[in-house]
This record gives sequence, structure tokens and C-alpha cells, in this order.
Amino acid sequence: MRIETERLIIRDLEQSDEKAFVEMASDGSMNDVGFDPDCGEWMAGWIVEAQDLEKKDDPRIEYLAYVMEEKETGKTVGTVGSSYYEDLEKVGITFGVGAAYRCKGYATEAAKAYAGYFLEHYDETEMIATIREDNIPSWKVVEKVGFTLTETRMYQDITDDAEKLTRFYSLKKN
Repeated sequence: MRIETERLIIRDLEQSDEKAFVEMASDGSMNDVGFDPDCGEWMAGWIVEAQDLEKKDDPRIEYLAYVMEEKETGKTVGTVGSSYYEDLEKVGITFGVGAAYRCKGYATEAAKAYAGYFLEHYDETEMIATIREDNIPSWKVVEKVGFTLTETRMYQDITDDAEKLTRFYSLKKN
């Protein structure tokens, strides 16, 4: 998969992305998508798994992960993709931007492009977002993209240790 925006290329993962993803995990940028500071020990295997899932191209299997790359520099600045919520039976958007690249609009640009691609490419009528109440930058991103807040309630995601107050959003296909 390849999507081009004004400043980004959203592309399939490559093994050479390992170092950038480990760096983003160590700066805390990918905590909400299940990466921890020790991910260097398993990142190579995760990339292979993600590549296998990309080949299947089915957002309801588990997850789809892609790289956000700056067009101008070729640097990996973050990740965008989707995750299947078995408990909700819905597919949600995922994204993370490295600390050095935050506050530049990359997350919004990538999320908008990926959500549009997702709703056009897959036989899905809706994409959701689940974002902790205290993660204000992320819920501002999905609101800018056009997701609508549907509810706020306690929820325990697969990467959470306990239930947390979570905002639920929906973006429906036109």
C-alpha cells in the first residue's frame, strides 16, 4: 500500500524501519499502540508479522500497520494503520508520531489520508477510534479528521492494565 499526501508517504513496513520504530517506542510515542521501551528485543519479529498481515490485506484479522515517511527527507516520522477490536466487532484507526515530529500536523495528515483510504478500499461502513480521555492531542487529531464522538466510558483496551476513561469516535462512509 502507498498513499501520498502533501508532506507524507504512507507505505508498507520494511525491515529497515526497525530502528526508527524502536526509537519511537523508547520516547513513549507508541505506548498507546502497545509498544514498550523493551520492544527492541522483539521488533524484528513484529515487522515480519506486520508484513504478513499486510499481504492478507484484511483489517478484521488483527491489525494493519504502515509507516509515515516525510517526503522531503525520507525519514520515518510515525505509524498509521488499523486494529480490529474483537470485543466491539469494529476496526479502529491507530497512529503514533515520534516525539521529534509532533505538533507539525503529521498525525492529522496521515490519519485523514488513511481513514479515507480505509473507507474506500475495504468493505467497511465505519471506522472507529478509541482514545483515552487524557490523550487530548490524539482525540483532537481524530476530531480534525471528521470522527464524531459517540460516547465516553470506562474501557480496557488490550494494551491497558486496567479500565480507563475512554472516548469513542466514529467515522462513517458517506
